[in-house]
Amino acid sequence: METKNIHISDYNYELPDDRIAKFPLKERDHSKLLIYNKGKVGEDVFFNLPKYLPEGALMVFNNTKVIQARMHFRKETGALIEIFLLEPETPADYEQMFQTRSHCSWLCLVGNQKKWKEDTLVREFETSGIDGSRHKIKATRCGEKGTSQLVSFEWDGDIPFADIIDIVGELPIPPYLNRATQESDKTTYQTVYSKIKGSVAAPTAGLHFTQNVLAEIDAQSILREELTLHVGAGTFRPVKSETIGEHPMHTEHFAVRRHTLEQLIAHHGEAIAVGTTSVRTLESLYYMGLQVMENSELSEEELHVNQWEPYVAKREECRVGSVVALQALLDWMDSHQLTSLHASTQIIIAPGYQYHIVKMLITNFHQPQSTLLLLVSAFVNGDWRCIYDYALSHDFRFLSYGDSSLLIP
Repeated sequence: METKNIHISDYNYELPDDRIAKFPLKERDHSKLLIYNKGKVGEDVFFNLPKYLPEGALMVFNNTKVIQARMHFRKETGALIEIFLLEPETPADYEQMFQTRSHCSWLCLVGNQKKWKEDTLVREFETSGIDGSRHKIKATRCGEKGTSQLVSFEWDGDIPFADIIDIVGELPIPPYLNRATQESDKTTYQTVYSKIKGSVAAPTAGLHFTQNVLAEIDAQSILREELTLHVGAGTFRPVKSETIGEHPMHTEHFAVRRHTLEQLIAHHGEAIAVGTTSVRTLESLYYMGLQVMENSELSEEELHVNQWEPYVAKREECRVGSVVALQALLDWMDSHQLTSLHASTQIIIAPGYQYHIVKMLITNFHQPQSTLLLLVSAFVNGDWRCIYDYALSHDFRFLSYGDSSLLIP
């Protein structure tokens, strides 16, 4: 398979530190917008985005909300232990997790792990409100699971875990910003349409949108749909292997409403994706449609797109139109009486991938030698360097708090 033999070094470029935006602009929608339209590159300001979008199109946003996933505990010896929440373990459902009271467990990354042996860590915290009462939360390591640590938490008081992390946790801004989280990040590192808690990183393409821009989009009869994909820490995982065939993609969980599938079908199986997380979800839906066409007895838990599935699918399978695949998935949902689909994807989108649903993409500028840069390259038929050369030579700001682009292949 040619895609597996791609050398990640071919997707390198020089990114000076001063081009990484350490803070967002004061006005979200005043960021620069690079427009790549069928090979031609130009620029505008983000608040003019709607005029480049086709009237009556369907636009898909990721409404995930970043949680305060970074927790610090100090041992009696003085050592500081950082616990970074990655994924809920018990209960495994995000919604149930955040409502849970008294105890739960998470898969975590642990900083200063060597200093945390068998002992239970304890941290006191104070609830806001009239009583301002003091409580304790305890953290205990319960072994390893894959590359993560399983950590159980116990706390007193009738307090949901969502409130615990709002009090005790810290918003995890990207490591490449090389600065501490500030109070302002709690607002600026969330999209204005964020709703469903669960991400440890923002879907950053959405950070440029304001209510004014969304109103302009609505005025053009462009339909807006939302899905939820909780962004994991794996989004920052560098590709360490020489070829991408040895790089293990992380799994991310998503939820898509039945209504969204109906709208995708009504729009000929085509969409404008806001961000790479929306891309990964939408393209995964196509392959899930193929899966249920092959086996209608699959359970919801079995719906999962493996990393290399799109590249080993039979050629005749991939000739199935997006509407046919989406309709099969919708019919399968109806047969299982599901109003929303909860599934997972490990899909890697790289040159050699054939896009089925996403026709236009709004995205930021990504790190050198990253899987997200591979996704962009696949979308613009390998023309990523011309886009990045333009951005670098025209003072665009890079990465999470940086500027944006509209890509039309």
